[in-house]
Amino acid sequence: MSFFSQDHLSFADLAPEAITSNKAKVSAPASTGDKEELTSEEAMQRKREEFFKKRMKTGDKANKSPKPETQKEKGKQPRVWVQGASNTKELDYSKPTTNGSTEEVTVPDDDLEALRFRSGLMAGNPPDVEYGSSSEEEEDVPSVQTEAASSAAKSSAKKSAFGGMFGMLKGLVGAKSLTLEDMEPVLEKMKDHLIAKNVAADIAVQLCESVAKRLEGKVMGTFSTVTSAVKQALQESLVQILQPKRRVDVLRDVLESQRMRRPYVITFCGVNGVGKSTNLAKISFWLIENGYSVLIAACDTFRAGAVEQLRTHTRRLNSLHPPEKHNGRTMVQLYEKGYGKDAAGIAMEAISYARNQSFDVVLVDTAGRMQDNAPLMTALAKLITVNMPDLVLFVGEALVGNEAVDQLVKFNKALADHSMSEKPRLIDGIVLTKFDTIDDKVGAAISMTYITGQPIVFVGTGQTYCDLRSLNVKAVVAALMKA
Repeated sequence: MSFFSQDHLSFADLAPEAITSNKAKVSAPASTGDKEELTSEEAMQRKREEFFKKRMKTGDKANKSPKPETQKEKGKQPRVWVQGASNTKELDYSKPTTNGSTEEVTVPDDDLEALRFRSGLMAGNPPDVEYGSSSEEEEDVPSVQTEAASSAAKSSAKKSAFGGMFGMLKGLVGAKSLTLEDMEPVLEKMKDHLIAKNVAADIAVQLCESVAKRLEGKVMGTFSTVTSAVKQALQESLVQILQPKRRVDVLRDVLESQRMRRPYVITFCGVNGVGKSTNLAKISFWLIENGYSVLIAACDTFRAGAVEQLRTHTRRLNSLHPPEKHNGRTMVQLYEKGYGKDAAGIAMEAISYARNQSFDVVLVDTAGRMQDNAPLMTALAKLITVNMPDLVLFVGEALVGNEAVDQLVKFNKALADHSMSEKPRLIDGIVLTKFDTIDDKVGAAISMTYITGQPIVFVGTGQTYCDLRSLNVKAVVAALMKA
């Protein structure tokens, strides 16, 4: 009894704490042997359930607005390709077309709507390239009377290459004839400035030599006259290079070909990736805006997707200028024979087709090729020699520097070497592309015109059909003279 009573007393003393703690933790009765184990396990389980309930509540609050997930579904869906397709026709998702047939016009997108709103603005010659700032304001040097007061501020504000070049003229002594030794440091600065503007190094040296020859032996009275003489000599040299020896008027030549009842043929050539097909489409749009019908000859039978690219441009151009606007006449068509064919033969067939169907202009798109690839350069020379286009345009990027010289020299050399006539056809003009990406580094225009002696006929300034310009010599010279 005594043992029982002690046990009973100890149980009574511990009962309130155990009961209060177990009431909150234990919900089902358990055996006396496993009471402590079940209580701890159930307590841990209970805490886990409460923890997960709290996490679920916070997760529901965070996911109350699932709008961004629904917006992600917009856009192009990935194509599901069939495994084990043995026939190439199963992989051809382009729409079938035949030569001379009108392409199916898709629903125009926002870009086409904007272009349709601007249609009619490209009539006549393309507008000139614009350049915002004027070099005259930035290059002005104070007169002799105010030079002492403002020379310090002027030299600290202009630390560029060109500013430094004119700053070095302060060391020249007035009232004496200029010599090469006097101008040597100035000409070095001039050469570095032109190279920084993307002018090819060899051409920059030759340009500096021509300026030195103009100034050598001239007597300068004051510092201001020396500065104006150097600027004037440089600008005259640049304008003389950019000024075309012969003017290429495409609209006038097309009109002359119409009178002779034959199509006017333009061939585009150049290295890979410079934008031949894109700028061909821009020129097509410009010709259509002036009322001329265009046949595009897909003579790039090597690059995958070249024909499909021209087909897309043809479809978009026809949607901008449907036959209803031109008395039922389709203004642009694509002539293509697929891939792996002879480009010269396709061009000949396209010209014959254009003559029979009374097209005004034929634009021949050729494959891009590096100037060192002899077989491809031979094929290009064959295409030009056999078909004798009215205009051969070299398409080049405005981003290149010394490479422009190598490209044009080797293209002209290949056309001359592989031609079968005594007077081979060389490059007649230049299309300068990606002009909107270079800011004031317009030296490629100087390099290309200096090498070929041919004019820059078109300038590409963007990605839409309306982004086609004519070269503005004053704007290019202003950009080159800018410090």
